[in-house]
Amino acid sequence: MTRAPAIQIYDTTLRDGTQREGISLSCEDKLRVARRLDELGVAFIEGGWPGSNPKDAEFFARARDLPWKRAQVAAFGSTCRVGGGPEDDANIRALLDSGAPVCTVVGKTWTLHVTDVLRTNLDDNLRIIERSLAYLKAQGRRVVYDAEHFFDGWRADPAYALETLRAAKRGGAETIVLCDTNGGSLPWRVAEVVRTVREALDHPLGVHTHNDGECAVANTLAAVSEGAIQVQGTINGYGERCGNANLCSIIPALELKLGKPCLPEGNLRTLYEVAHFVAEVANLPPDEHLAYVGKSAFAHKGGIHVAAMRRNEESYQHVDPKLVGNEMRVVVSELSGRGNLLSKAEEFGLASGPGAAVGDLLTTIKELEARGFSFEAAEASVAMMMKRQAPGYRPPFELVDFLVNVEHRSGRGIFSEAMVKVRVDGEVLHTAAEGDGPVNALDAALRKALLPRFPRIAQLQLADYKVRILDGTEGTAAVTRVLVDMQDGPRRWSTVGASTNIIEASWCALVDALEYGLTTAA
Repeated sequence: MTRAPAIQIYDTTLRDGTQREGISLSCEDKLRVARRLDELGVAFIEGGWPGSNPKDAEFFARARDLPWKRAQVAAFGSTCRVGGGPEDDANIRALLDSGAPVCTVVGKTWTLHVTDVLRTNLDDNLRIIERSLAYLKAQGRRVVYDAEHFFDGWRADPAYALETLRAAKRGGAETIVLCDTNGGSLPWRVAEVVRTVREALDHPLGVHTHNDGECAVANTLAAVSEGAIQVQGTINGYGERCGNANLCSIIPALELKLGKPCLPEGNLRTLYEVAHFVAEVANLPPDEHLAYVGKSAFAHKGGIHVAAMRRNEESYQHVDPKLVGNEMRVVVSELSGRGNLLSKAEEFGLASGPGAAVGDLLTTIKELEARGFSFEAAEASVAMMMKRQAPGYRPPFELVDFLVNVEHRSGRGIFSEAMVKVRVDGEVLHTAAEGDGPVNALDAALRKALLPRFPRIAQLQLADYKVRILDGTEGTAAVTRVLVDMQDGPRRWSTVGASTNIIEASWCALVDALEYGLTTAA
């Protein structure tokens, strides 16, 4: 038996979300995101403004032929022009030509916008709202009305703001959406206004908020608490200026906190994946500190926190991360306690009791972090410290020495050469290699020495290499931190090194990364 949603989720990532500075989606990108949103189970997907650009028009043309599982595709546009009617309005015609079953029409609420932006009178604004919606409705479209700047308009003239909603109701809007377009409203004010409007209008209401005052999610939930049945927002809160209401926070709050279903049963567990998928398509780094769907949302660093979590995971988590497809993580740093290391040992599948060894390792980590290391994003380095501490552990290779030269020769330019001596099973292997830079040359020489003994090393690929100067006041003598990301197929791990010598820092991180890859089962 399928549960009925209590709240309609109206996703506007493909329209309002793409107004964020730095986002530009191709038509194919928009279709990929739309299909993923449909799988998530949102009620509406706003594909764009078909009258504004060819790309959005193409989206609707291609969307018509797709088999949508649950979502209704919505086209966005404005009321007809001042002084005219909807019958010969290009924007209204574009909405109909899109073929979208739902047309969302934005109109003016605020008297300032009516007189100064539209440059018409208040009565004509009511006329174009009612006639635009009625015309689309008569053409067989479902109509949603977005009351732009509603909360600003209410502050300026609540009686007129309410009249614009009545015009939309007469025009046949199935849902009237109250928009905090400038994003400056506060939750208690939103709740008060929505309550008053609901009592006066007796019509299904929605809410559309922006995040300029960092209250978009709170304002949305306040509106729902007062009876709004439709929520408009974007994945990851993407949107113009400071963004829109973040559906990745709103959806779990509705389902887990307020007990208001809005997705098909079980689909909430895919939310983490959806958030990261949309960020990838948008070519933006995911914000890992977002509530619910950020990688750090359930990451625990403080020693006291982790000690409590080991006894009861509810002690420092407001929900079970698995409910949104996320996971609890323990982070190791100078703030760690013994519980952090015990948890990491269990995570890595290493035997580690509560003896002195854990305390010694904790002391070492804190000393290294004081010297510039950072293990939060380099868990493979922590794993290697634990492995090397284990009784009977034999490293696959040990450094004897290395030499790196960087030269400039006439006719050739700059090049680097590295010599490496490593000991493997008691035998010293001596190799040399050239590279594009000193670290590349070291990497090549080390791999050249190890490959005959460890063929698997060919599968270990350097995925990323990051360098950070920790104290710029020291100039070229500053401590340098190096992070190395290594991968073996889908597996990926990170290691760290730090030193006033960038070559030494790179070597430390590189050795940890290769040794971890060679000693960890695929």
